[in-house]
Amino acid sequence: MAGAVVAAAGPLPVTVVCDDPVVADWARSLGVGVEWTPGLGLDGAVEAGVAAAAAAGADQVLVAHADLPLARELASLIEVGPDRSMTATVVPDRHDDGTNVIVVPTGCGFRFAYGPGSFARHRAEAELLGLAVRVVRDRRLGWDVDLPADLDLPSEAYLSRAALPPCPC
Repeated sequence: MAGAVVAAAGPLPVTVVCDDPVVADWARSLGVGVEWTPGLGLDGAVEAGVAAAAAAGADQVLVAHADLPLARELASLIEVGPDRSMTATVVPDRHDDGTNVIVVPTGCGFRFAYGPGSFARHRAEAELLGLAVRVVRDRRLGWDVDLPADLDLPSEAYLSRAALPPCPC
């Protein structure tokens, strides 16, 4: 699954944020960057990765987790144009509970808060920071693996149905 996510990043520079030497070696074997973040937990590790991207000159960061087996075309989520420093893009899981992908400006001080209910928390954080919030519901990116049953992937018929309706938020 992690390989699918790295491949889905396409032309974007990729950094794998981790605290596991096997994962770090795997990422380096793919030719992607590694941000070593031992002992920080998920939220702290993501924030360290964002800080590293900012230090490398990025003005936006896309955070996608490794449990997205159907990930494709992540680059299409990156904001372009003059408003990109004022927009957060959030892709919720298929239950509208978790956050599977998020794009935020690197210099805005965004505080990540993963776990159950993170979609609502991330939207609220973006709004608190004065960012416009763009919610993207995508059947492929919305499918994450939290339980063994989630490995029973949906059919192409499900995935190719008309786009999900916009968020009534």
